[in-house]
Amino acid sequence: MSKALLLTREKTLQKAKRIAYQILENNTSENEVVVAGIGGEGYVLAGIIVNFLQEISGLKVTIARLSFDKTAGSQPDITIESEVDTFRNKSVVIVDDVLNSGKTLAFCLRPFLSIPLRKLQVAVMVDRNHPLYPIKADFVGYSLSTTLSDHVRVILSDEENAGVYLY
Repeated sequence: MSKALLLTREKTLQKAKRIAYQILENNTSENEVVVAGIGGEGYVLAGIIVNFLQEISGLKVTIARLSFDKTAGSQPDITIESEVDTFRNKSVVIVDDVLNSGKTLAFCLRPFLSIPLRKLQVAVMVDRNHPLYPIKADFVGYSLSTTLSDHVRVILSDEENAGVYLY
């Protein structure tokens, strides 16, 4: 299987910084934002975005991790590695690496439906434009139209190979 580099590490970080600015621009009336990363590269991306937000703003920024079995065929149990009060009456941004069908993000919305929030937004590094679920990202680093057989991988946890790849 051949691999093509779509975004270098530097370009990927540049896109993450732009997402941080967009989050800031869309939350000007907020004192605090909670960034909830989906386990794996989504959580790594969330950490990068949090670091950029702390550099560019005076917002209080909290990070949380969402974990679940992405291979589950039906609704998996979602674990939020933070107290519910972390999110209560706050602006929350769910972060994942790739938005493909929207299934992963649809699952991740469930725990937030029972928590009173000020705002719930979605940020992804790559939007592949294959929606099967009514999920749209508010903040996108890179939009990419692909075939269903293509595979996009965002690597942020391995600094030597960091970037966005098409397989």
